[in-house]
Amino acid sequence: MRDLINELAAVHRQVSRENADGDEIVRVTMSRQYSTDAADLWSALTEPDRIARWFMPISGDLREGGSFQLEGNADGEILTCDSPSLLRTTFGGPDSIVTLTLAPGDDGTTELQLDHTVPLAMAQNVAGALYVGPGWDGAFLGLALYVAGEAEGDPVEAANSQEVVEFNIVSVDRWTTVVDDAGATSAEIEQARAVALGQFAPDSAEAEEASRNA
Repeated sequence: MRDLINELAAVHRQVSRENADGDEIVRVTMSRQYSTDAADLWSALTEPDRIARWFMPISGDLREGGSFQLEGNADGEILTCDSPSLLRTTFGGPDSIVTLTLAPGDDGTTELQLDHTVPLAMAQNVAGALYVGPGWDGAFLGLALYVAGEAEGDPVEAANSQEVVEFNIVSVDRWTTVVDDAGATSAEIEQARAVALGQFAPDSAEAEEASRNA
C-alpha cells in the first residue's frame, strides 16, 4: 500500500500576501506532477463521473459561464474553462477564486498548479492558508491515487479514515512551516493551526492540545 504521508513531499506549497488591482489578497499556491497526460488529467478534473471517484459528487451546468455544486461542500461559478490547460472558478463565494493550470511535460506527465486567492480581510493574514491548504492537500492526494489506479471505494468515506486523519495532521504541520516562512506571527499561527486541526483532524489529540493553547 502506498505511504500517504510520503505523498505530501510530492507537493510544492507557497503562500503570499499580494496587491491585486489595489486590493490586498492572500494567495495559496500548490503544484504537483501527475503521471498522466494533460487530456486525461483535464478529464479527471472536469467530468462529473470521474470527479466523484477521487473528490466528491458534483452537479450543475459544468461549462464556462455555468455553475457547480459540490455535494455537502462549496459551490461556485465557472469563470474560465479552456481545455486542457486552464480552469478558473469561484469557490464558496464570489471573492474566493480557484485557478487550475495544467502544463504537459516531455515525459507524458502533467504538472497541475492550483492557486486559491481570497481577500486579505477574509483570510485575516497569511496564516489563513491553514484554513484551506490541508483540504487541497487531500484533494491532490485523492487525484494522485485515482490517476495511478489506486483509488478504492468512496473518497468521502476514505477522507474520514484514521490513515487520512494522520495525513491531515502532517499536512497541517507542513502548512504551519509554510505560513511561518511567509511571515505569520506566532499568535496568528497558533490560532489558525487550532482551527485547521479542529476542521481536518477534529478527534485527534493534536486538535485538543491546539484548542487548549489557542
